[in-house]
Amino acid sequence: MTESVSVSSGIASRYASALFELSLEENDIETVSKDISALRYALAVAGDLRALIKSPIVSRDEMAAAMEAIATRIGLSLLMRKTLAVMASKRRLFVLPIMLEQLETKINDHQGVVTAEIISAKELNDHELASLKESLHQASGKKVRFEVKIDESLIGGISARLGSRLVDASIKTKLTNLKNALSEGHQ
Repeated sequence: MTESVSVSSGIASRYASALFELSLEENDIETVSKDISALRYALAVAGDLRALIKSPIVSRDEMAAAMEAIATRIGLSLLMRKTLAVMASKRRLFVLPIMLEQLETKINDHQGVVTAEIISAKELNDHELASLKESLHQASGKKVRFEVKIDESLIGGISARLGSRLVDASIKTKLTNLKNALSEGHQ
C-alpha cells in the first residue's frame, strides 16, 4: 500500500511541477490557483467525477472527452485543460487530488503564503478572523490563508493548525485535560 502511495505521489509531483513551471512562464499563477479551487470543489461535490478519475474501464478517449466537458463547464484555463487532457491520455487522472494538493503547495511557497486550518466552535466574525490572521502572520512570517471549519463539539474556543504546529485553545480540550489531571490525582 505504501509503495502505491509513493508511486502516485511521484506521478502527481511531476505533473504539479510541470504545471507550476508553465504557469510561471505564462505569468498565470492566479488563474491556476482558481483552477485548483474549482477542481477541488468539483471533486468534493461530484461523486461521478471522483469515480471517473479512478475508473479502469473508461477508455482514454472517453475520459479525455469527459474531462474536457467538465473543464469547460467549470471554466478552467486552457493550461489546466491541456494538463487534464494529457493526464487522461496517459491514464493518470487518478492522481488528480494529490497533484492539486502538491501544486497548491508549490504556488503557496512561491507566493510566501501558508494555509492555516482553523476549527471553531462557532462562526468567527471579521474582527476575530483579522486578529487571528495577524497573530498567525506574526508567528509564521508569511501571509496566511484560512480554511475555517465549524465543530460545535469544541463547546467554545478554537483549534488552529499552521503547518505542523497545532494550537488547541478549545474548551473541549481544556475539559479533557482537567479530567485527566483529576483522574491522575486519584490513582
